[in-house]
Amino acid sequence: QVQLVESGGGLVQPGGSLRLSCAASELTFEYYAFAWFRQVPGKEREGIACITDKGAFTLYSDSVKGRFTISRDNAKNLVYLQMIGLTPEDTAVYYCAADWAYGVGWCTNNALKFPDWGQGTQVTVSS
Repeated sequence: QVQLVESGGGLVQPGGSLRLSCAASELTFEYYAFAWFRQVPGKEREGIACITDKGAFTLYSDSVKGRFTISRDNAKNLVYLQMIGLTPEDTAVYYCAADWAYGVGWCTNNALKFPDWGQGTQVTVSS
């Protein structure tokens, strides 16, 4: 069973930066696409970034484009989300998700496409 563990969340001031990590295990890491989602209580889960198995293709939501960067380290089984220019509207629980997608040259931020999820990490942007 795929295991995903997010880390790196916390409290940051507006304008600050954070880097989230997602450690993946029990899978052939380089065969999987990954995505980051976030959710605020009472709202739908929002897909914000995804990356293909080889990292050649990434996709971002309009809400984070230009501020967030998704990346992966296939040697360490890690996926990252670098976040800069954080605002209070970025406050949410952030989730990592995985989907077997060997050789697929694109990815999606549709939550229905991802069967495997981590437990989430809280990001709070506040002064």
